[in-house]
Amino acid sequence: MVLHQMNLIKNLHRLAKNSKFAREISKLHASCYRSVNEHPNGLQTQTTLLEQAVFARNVAWRSNLPCCSEGNFLRSNLSAISISRQFGHSASGDPQMDRDFLVQLWIADRKATGSRGKRKRKAVKNGANSETVYGNRLSTQLPFGRWFSGASLTEENPYEQEKPILKQPPPSQSVTGFLEPASLEEAKVAPLLARSNLLITRDIEWANLVLGFEQENRYAIVDVCYPQSPVGFIREQSNVIMRQVLRLRRPFVAYIVDAMGNELFRVRRPFWWITSSIYAEINGKEVGVVHRRWHLWRRVYDLYLGNKQFAAVENPGFWNWTFTLKDIDGEVLAQIDRDWRGFGFEIFTDAGQYVIRFGSSDPISKSGLARGIQELEVVRPLTLSERAIALALAISLDNDYFSRHGGW
Repeated sequence: MVLHQMNLIKNLHRLAKNSKFAREISKLHASCYRSVNEHPNGLQTQTTLLEQAVFARNVAWRSNLPCCSEGNFLRSNLSAISISRQFGHSASGDPQMDRDFLVQLWIADRKATGSRGKRKRKAVKNGANSETVYGNRLSTQLPFGRWFSGASLTEENPYEQEKPILKQPPPSQSVTGFLEPASLEEAKVAPLLARSNLLITRDIEWANLVLGFEQENRYAIVDVCYPQSPVGFIREQSNVIMRQVLRLRRPFVAYIVDAMGNELFRVRRPFWWITSSIYAEINGKEVGVVHRRWHLWRRVYDLYLGNKQFAAVENPGFWNWTFTLKDIDGEVLAQIDRDWRGFGFEIFTDAGQYVIRFGSSDPISKSGLARGIQELEVVRPLTLSERAIALALAISLDNDYFSRHGGW
């Protein structure tokens, strides 16, 4: 067996003289001679033979030698280095290369392959975690700028694509005067409510449309001066059984979040029987409430900031979908309009659309189609807390009058 192995290594050495693997062949040759000389009988152990066989096979593969590990340990088309052995057979005077030996060889190969795969996956994972965002691009997309900016260098990862970066659109009204935050609660809601016009669109509820199954309401909030992306979202949270049994009179809590998903404030609407109420809360603190007054056909609401009423809504009812907030003197403070979305939307769905007008926006914020929007003339701008209550009124209007569909 040792003689055959020595002949194999000599032939491989001749084949690789002019290749980049000559050094590895020489190391294998020396290792074989050393192990033979050290062994008392001049023979190698099975473990040493297994290691050298795996090494010889790897060298042959990297030398592009045609070989196979199915049934034969190593098979070459070159007759000079052919060492093909059938299962259960051996050369005369050599130890048995039986099935157990080949099984051990196969197990060693699988372990080596598995370890290489783990190292590769770990390298890819570490490369993904080491990415750094520069502006609106990733570090893997800045091949030259990072080298001269003093930033830390990270290994580029070709497997990762560019990740979207969510940003809150800037306010369309200056946060000064009436809009200047008077508390930490108002400063928290300023990025969403310091805007001239908010477009609130309710999502289509397919389970409600097809099966009559009442779902939690979802809304998207868009600033008409920046229509490319939403500035916030509204999502209801309520009990599934209460929704099916109580329908429009169900209690729920609606969370208002910004474009990144950070909660700004919430509105709480308890169960009601004759008239409804909805409360606005910022950081768990109640800032105001909207009470509905009963009337046979008119739609009347009272808006309170703390315990003081600052506005009222008196809508004539029927097909009038404009709700104007007026102060005690009858002056306009804000306005909520429900838009007509089309015959199919209005007949078969509850996917309404509302526009809250708080006044004029800054001229610098107007661009594109926003320049053609007619601004609402108000006697004074609403404060940020008052605007949160006005947004709660829009949610209450949608549930009181425009959520009448329960399926076919």
